[in-house]
Amino acid sequence: MDYILNITMLMLKGIAVTLKLYIVTAVFSIPLGIIISIGKISGFKALKILLSIYTWIFRGTPLLLQLFFVYYALPILGITLKPFTAASLTFILNYGAYLTEIFRAGIESIDKGQYEAAEVLGMNYRQTMMRIILPQTIKRVIPPVCNEAITLIKDTALVAAIGMGDLLRGAKEIVTRDFNIIPFIIVAIIYLIITSVIVYVFKNIEKKYSIYE
Repeated sequence: MDYILNITMLMLKGIAVTLKLYIVTAVFSIPLGIIISIGKISGFKALKILLSIYTWIFRGTPLLLQLFFVYYALPILGITLKPFTAASLTFILNYGAYLTEIFRAGIESIDKGQYEAAEVLGMNYRQTMMRIILPQTIKRVIPPVCNEAITLIKDTALVAAIGMGDLLRGAKEIVTRDFNIIPFIIVAIIYLIITSVIVYVFKNIEKKYSIYE
């Protein structure tokens, strides 16, 4: 029992990196996804092409490759980033691309008649989006955004590839040291607890936005 308690405390030191990266990515990628999704449905053709290239690149290449490029390749071009900064930038851009397509699909699923009704009421484009379209969009995209949120907590383990001491890396080091699989079982339980909390939070958000049904 003491062994389990000791190794759990050691692994929990790495959870700070995992949760910090998770929060930073969520805080910045969601607004980024909303803004870019609005840009992709705008009437500016050049902007739509540019944003489509962005989502094509970041959705079409592995997250690990993107992480390697930002951390190892950018220094060759004279841009050197600290591990956490490189990881944050990569994750924000990657998840921003996926969320862009989710929000775009959600916005385009709203009936066009609602835009016309808002125009009759004298609302401008910004007011229409903020007061009518986006609240309904959020309700519709909650399930896929929840899936992305769960995937994100698991993807944070990739930062071990650039030398960051996250939750999973801590478990791997203990397994290598002690030749014991218990750390992997414990870290699996920790991930399951975190994902369960995420699902619970999104269920409450879904209830909050159920008024827009």
